[in-house]
Amino acid sequence: MRKRRNFTPEFKTQVVLTLLREEKDLAALTSEHDIAPNMLRNWKKEFLTNVSSAFSNKKEVAFEEEKIAYENKIDQLYNTIGQLTVDVNWLKKNLSKLLDLAGKK
Repeated sequence: MRKRRNFTPEFKTQVVLTLLREEKDLAALTSEHDIAPNMLRNWKKEFLTNVSSAFSNKKEVAFEEEKIAYENKIDQLYNTIGQLTVDVNWLKKNLSKLLDLAGKK
């Protein structure tokens, strides 16, 4: 039984580009690299399906989404800090009043 091989994305790209440029036909490439014809067809189909992503700005969009999420988290933390500060100040103020009342009774 033959060991399962893993092909790098760069290798797959080179083989598919060779096929698309018609430098070699499918049979020649499959025998040269010892790849099943269906595997090469699948690589070609996947390549053609995803080729438009080469020109997209997905990294920029992902970065902007992360930035917005980070800024929202910062705002949420500042709101929490503000609320806790108000609570602490209220407790300090009312604790002294409560202690005064408890001491008087």
